[in-house]
Amino acid sequence: MSELRELTRCFPRDGRIDAILLRPARDVPISAVDEVLAIAGRGLQGDRIAARASSRAGGSNRQLTLIQAEHLPVIAALIGVPAVDPALLRRNLVVSGLNLVAARSLFKDQPLELCIGEAVRVQITGPCDPCSKMEATLGEGAYNAMRGHGGVTARVIAGGVIRVGDRVQCQRVPLLDSDENSR
Repeated sequence: MSELRELTRCFPRDGRIDAILLRPARDVPISAVDEVLAIAGRGLQGDRIAARASSRAGGSNRQLTLIQAEHLPVIAALIGVPAVDPALLRRNLVVSGLNLVAARSLFKDQPLELCIGEAVRVQITGPCDPCSKMEATLGEGAYNAMRGHGGVTARVIAGGVIRVGDRVQCQRVPLLDSDENSR
């Protein structure tokens, strides 16, 4: 088991922010920006999710959505089109070069975080399954084409500015002594 723990902490390279997309409200066009302020416990400034307060400690598990750039050609191939505009998928960050699914820890006592740019830290909270609107947006079968390729949801742990081109690293979160003793 300890070998698996080591393997889940090892990433071949860092990723990169390819696009930042904000959803100001439901059913309105996405806004692409070059930089955005990530707000701890809330999400991205200018995105509809950050505008509402959560009653949950630390905020909602869906403060931010990320999609793997490498999955875009897969989705396009599965629906039979040359390319898919990531804005149509309504995810906040398009990340290339880093397996986002693997950035969610398999072990509760070995949490992982994505470090974005200089200061932002986010924790992957789960898969971001497609919604039924993908059928109308991308065509028949798009919902199933996106299953397993819809990206991930995350919580903003530490805020700051995110810019297109920023480096994305997956790192193990050091446990506090009290956390180590409580296991």
